[in-house]
Amino acid sequence: MTNGTIDFLLQMEKKHEELDLKLMENNAGGLLYYEHPTKEIFQSGRKYEILEATGEIQQRGYVVMNNIPVAEESRALFEDRFKRRKHSVEAMPGFQAFRVLRPYKGTTYVILTQWSSKKDFEYWKASGEFQEAHELDQVKPSSYLFKNTYLATYDMYVEEEEE
Repeated sequence: MTNGTIDFLLQMEKKHEELDLKLMENNAGGLLYYEHPTKEIFQSGRKYEILEATGEIQQRGYVVMNNIPVAEESRALFEDRFKRRKHSVEAMPGFQAFRVLRPYKGTTYVILTQWSSKKDFEYWKASGEFQEAHELDQVKPSSYLFKNTYLATYDMYVEEEEE
């Protein structure tokens, strides 16, 4: 994935039409995301290994990326937690896709979920299933996590049609 202006990322998308690129935007700009085992197109992008994938990322929807820095010595413990997770998110209304992304460089994992709408994501956050899925987080902070986790949200970019 890589960040940039929408105009720049649209040019990249046109240049690589053979790839299934996903363009999303928020108030900070755009993000271009794609999944391919070998092809690298970004000079300054961030590369991840997909540890878990459920659903297909759609051209329309609301994307939430939970960015979680994990200490090097705790990666196996962190990854095991996701392998053993309850899969309740997949049954929620509006759920589209889920990814656990391990960085090739750096320490920040990305937990990506895509929803039909922001409203669907908010419903998930307010649900008992969410509370149950995150109850370990609420009992005590995990020692393998750094403090500067952050959430980034995006709307899938939809080109405005000319009238």
